[in-house]
Amino acid sequence: MLILVMLTLSIGAQENKKQQQPPQRFSPERFEAELQAYITKEANLTPQEAAKFFPVYKEMQEKQRVLFGRQGLQGFTKPQDEQGCLKAIKESDEIDVELKRIQQTYHLRFLELLPASKVYDILKAEQGFHRHMMRNWGRGNRQQNGQQNGQRPPQQRQHQK
Repeated sequence: MLILVMLTLSIGAQENKKQQQPPQRFSPERFEAELQAYITKEANLTPQEAAKFFPVYKEMQEKQRVLFGRQGLQGFTKPQDEQGCLKAIKESDEIDVELKRIQQTYHLRFLELLPASKVYDILKAEQGFHRHMMRNWGRGNRQQNGQQNGQRPPQQRQHQK
């Protein structure tokens, strides 16, 4: 009888441990695979279309990633003087314009590979995927922060009177 109770407690503890594991860390590979699957499905790309499109799309992303990195570095500290602030504003604007140039260049390249209706669907799917991921990320952070603070997730909280 004692062995049966110990075994039951051990299994229950393992189940609780599985449920309490923190969410998985961000995986760029998994994110990229999910993005490609989402775009392929939403834009209704054939395997041949996807094979032509995604290498060029990845090329665009790599160029954008460099600029996003520069943009991210800017936001950490406020310049100490007016000249520094002016320089930071101008650099930020230059990065934004360069990002738009890259988009425009690659959108034209996409149009060489696929019909305009497919490119349009791809661009909408990309926006939809990023909105979806941000919403899920926000929900996950709210739930995780609530649980870390000893609170229930929002849907489980009860108002005290």
